[in-house]
Amino acid sequence: MSWSARLAIALLLCSAVLGSALPTQAAGDTQGTVSYGLSMYGDLKYEPGFTHFGYADPNAAKGGDVKLAATGTFDSLNPFILKGVPATGIGDTFDTLMEGSSDEPFSEYGLVAESVEVPADRSWVAFTLRPEARFQDGSAITADDVVWTFDTLKSKGHPFYRSYYSRVMRAEKLGPRTVRFSFSPGDNRELPLIVGQLPVLSKAYWSTHDFEKTTLEPPLGSGPYRVASVEPGRSIVYQRVKDYWGARLPVRTGRDNFDTIRYDYYRDTTVSLEAFKAGQYDFREENVAKNWATGYDTPAVAAGLIKKKQIPNQVPTGMQAYVYNTRRAVFRDRRVREALGYAFDFEWTNKYLFYGAYVRTKSYFSNSDLASRGLPSPAELQILEPFRGQQPESVFTKEYEPPRTDGSGEIRGNLIYALKVLEEAGWTIKDMRLVDKRSGEPMQFEILLVDPSFERVTLPFAENLKRLGVSARVRTVDTAQYQNRVDNFDFDMIVGYWPESLSPGNEQIDYWTSARADVPGSHNLAGIKDPVVDKLVDLVIAAPDRQSLIDRTRALDRVLLWGQYVIPQWHITSFRVAYWDMFDRPAIAPPYALGFDTWWVDAAKVAALIKRKGELFK
Repeated sequence: MSWSARLAIALLLCSAVLGSALPTQAAGDTQGTVSYGLSMYGDLKYEPGFTHFGYADPNAAKGGDVKLAATGTFDSLNPFILKGVPATGIGDTFDTLMEGSSDEPFSEYGLVAESVEVPADRSWVAFTLRPEARFQDGSAITADDVVWTFDTLKSKGHPFYRSYYSRVMRAEKLGPRTVRFSFSPGDNRELPLIVGQLPVLSKAYWSTHDFEKTTLEPPLGSGPYRVASVEPGRSIVYQRVKDYWGARLPVRTGRDNFDTIRYDYYRDTTVSLEAFKAGQYDFREENVAKNWATGYDTPAVAAGLIKKKQIPNQVPTGMQAYVYNTRRAVFRDRRVREALGYAFDFEWTNKYLFYGAYVRTKSYFSNSDLASRGLPSPAELQILEPFRGQQPESVFTKEYEPPRTDGSGEIRGNLIYALKVLEEAGWTIKDMRLVDKRSGEPMQFEILLVDPSFERVTLPFAENLKRLGVSARVRTVDTAQYQNRVDNFDFDMIVGYWPESLSPGNEQIDYWTSARADVPGSHNLAGIKDPVVDKLVDLVIAAPDRQSLIDRTRALDRVLLWGQYVIPQWHITSFRVAYWDMFDRPAIAPPYALGFDTWWVDAAKVAALIKRKGELFK
C-alpha cells in the first residue's frame, strides 16, 4: 500500500510496548531495555536470530513480471503531502525504521533500525540504525535523515502525520546511528511503535527538492523497489532493486519476489474486470459481490487458466458505511441521522445485489474481540457511567442493532417509524416532500460517490429516501475531484471506510476527535465533536493491558454507534482473489494480511500459460 496518508492509515494502526532483552542506559535519566523488536501485550512471536516470517518462504523464486490494476488516476509520486493523488505502490520504494509482522496482533521487528530501546515508563524510545542501511543511490541512512524526516512530516506533511505524531515531542540525534524520540507526559503505550513505522527519507535529496509540491520525478527511496517508468495518470512500473541493502534481513526474506510490478489505471471496476479476463493483467482482488458471483463465467476460468480463491482471514474489518457530514445543518440532529438509516434495506441489497455474500456490520471494530456486543459488561458500564446524561440512554441499556427488513423490498414499517422520529425532530410531510417545520425548507442532500459500482446499491437507497419525501441526489465524480472534496469536507454524504487493527490507538484521534473535525485531510469524515468521544479515545490510548483495551474500545464503539454518525454497510471475512495461473505462494497464509508480497512467479507455469492463452484467444 502507498505511504500516502490517505492509504497509509491502514498500515499505521496499532499499539505497542517493549518486546524483550537486555537492560542498558540511554542518554537520559531513565533506564531503558534494548530489543530486536516490540510487541503490544505479551511476548514477541519470533525469537532472536529468527530467519524469516512464518508466512514467507525463504526459497521463493525471484523473477518475473507482474501486471496489476488500479482505479482512477494519479498525479504525484510524493505520497507524504495533502496535495495530489499519489501512485499506487509508491510505498514499496521507502523503508521504515521497523517492519510489522502479519501473524501477530501487533509486533514490529528491526528494518532500518537494528535495535530499539524503551524505558519502563515509555517516556521515550531510541533506535540504533543498521550500518548497512542505504538509500538507493548508495548513500548511508543516518540519524540526521531520521530526525529530518520526523520534523518535516510533522511540520509539512499530510495533516494525518501531525495528528499521529502529536504526542511525540521531539527527535534528537544521539550519535551517527542513534536517534531518540521523547514523548509528551501521559499513558500512551503505542508511541514506541508509532515511531517505529516512520518511513525514512533522504535529507540530502530533499534539500534540493520542494517537499511540499507534487512531483512526477521519483523521489530517492530506500526500499526493495524503485520507480522504473511513469505514464502520468495511466501506468507506473516498479523494478526490484537488485542490490537492495535489506534483502537478506529476516523481515524481508522470502518477500518482494517479482522483478517488476506494473500498475495500469482503469476508469472503473467494470472496465478493469473486463481487462483482467482479457489477460491484460495478472492478479485481482475482487471487492464486488456481483462480479464474484457472475463476472468470472469465462472460458479461462473453466479451463483453469484463471484461478478463483477465497482466502479466510482474521482481519478486523472496521467500518464501511454511508457517512453523514454533521457539519451540514441537515444532519446535526442525531434523530434525523437515526431515521434516515431506516431507508437503507441491507437485507434486500444482500439478497438481490450481493448474492448473500455479506453480513451486516454492527460495530466499528467488527470481526474482532474489540467489537461491542450484547448489553454493556460491568467493566464497560464503569467506564461509561461518568458520561450518563451526556449520551443517549440506549448506550447503557440496549445492544446496538441497525434497522432490519425481511428482504422482500417492502419496508413500509421501517419508513413509518422513520417518519415518526423525523416528526419528533421537527420535520413534516408537505406536498409529498419532507420539510423543516420551522423554515419550510425541504430535506435534500447529495450522496457523493467515486466508484460507479456503488450506484447500483445507492440508487435503491435514494428511492427509499424519496418515499420519505427526501430528495437525495446520487453523483459519481472522478478520483481527483472526489479526493479534493473529501479532504475539504465538501460533501453531504459519502461512502466512508475506517480500517481497524487488533490494537487501536493514536489513529483514533484522527478518526473521531473534536480537534481533528475541521482539519482538512483528517479522517474525522463525520465531523464528530463530542467531549465524551474525546475522553474515550484518550482512555483507549492509555489502556494498560489487553482486557482494559477491550473494555474501553467497546465503550467507545457503543458511543459511536448510538451517535448515529453513519449507516453501517457490510463486510466479509475472507479475501476474494482471482489470478492467472502463473503464481505460487507459501503454504501458510498470514491471518492479518493477504500477503501478496510473499507470492512468486513460477517460470514453468508462465510458459504453460502463454501456450494455453494463445490457444484460448486465437
